[in-house]
Amino acid sequence: MSSAPATLVGTPSARRTPSRRRSAIGWTAARTAAVAIGALFLMAPFVIMVTTSFEPNTALLPNPPHFLPQNPTIANYVDAWTGSDFAQYFVNSAYVSVLTTLAAVAISAMTAFAFARFDFPGKNVVYAVLLAGLMIPGIVIIVPQFILAKSLGMLDSLNGLVFFYTAGQIAFTTFMLRAFFERVPTELDEAMTVDGAGTWRKFVRLYLPLARPALATAAVFAFLGAWDEYVWALTVISDASKRTLPLGIAAFQGEHSTAWGLVFAASTIAVIPVVAVYIAGQRHLIAGITAGAVK
Repeated sequence: MSSAPATLVGTPSARRTPSRRRSAIGWTAARTAAVAIGALFLMAPFVIMVTTSFEPNTALLPNPPHFLPQNPTIANYVDAWTGSDFAQYFVNSAYVSVLTTLAAVAISAMTAFAFARFDFPGKNVVYAVLLAGLMIPGIVIIVPQFILAKSLGMLDSLNGLVFFYTAGQIAFTTFMLRAFFERVPTELDEAMTVDGAGTWRKFVRLYLPLARPALATAAVFAFLGAWDEYVWALTVISDASKRTLPLGIAAFQGEHSTAWGLVFAASTIAVIPVVAVYIAGQRHLIAGITAGAVK
């Protein structure tokens, strides 16, 4: 049996193949270059901030800006950390952010599990009301929140910040985790029921491990939201010893407005935990966002 004739070298299809490959390579190189240029523009302010923080303190920003420190020194970091109770502000932010992350993820996980796997009267209405809260800007409800915080004795309180930060995170985190819990095969749930597992055991041993990427994503968002929040903390915190890092940096900049080395050193210290949390949860964060997009 004779085989089908091979494509001749001189045919149009054979001539188009190399040109298509060159075109694809060209487009790939162009996209890579565009992404690299965009990344450089995004990273430039951060690099300038870090570079200036290592330079001797000056009242003027370098012009043109330096991308490598000249006469590097860590004196700005020492002065920033030891001055103006900056270390106390850092500890306050760490306390509030960690507790908020743990509380928001734990409460939202249980709430999302209930919405995903149980049927109860008014379920859809309750869930719709929960999601409706995402559509209300935080600044709109800041006055009622302040009145509530005052009536509960949560003004000038770090635990009060944890309470309101957690409440603000629950709606979005529940919305995200519910989608992951709904993807757990019902056959696994039924198999554990046959083996005698109760609701709590199935939640801890089955749903939480399978939703690890979503939990990590929720934890990163909750931590960043609590660590960077400024408006509500400014509203309810008047005691200087209870300031969080955003309030501390604002006050620090007011005290040292022209000392750019000190200000940038303080800002760099504030960014370090954010970068560390993102790097630690990067793999799970990407997996969680990707899975959510597929859902």
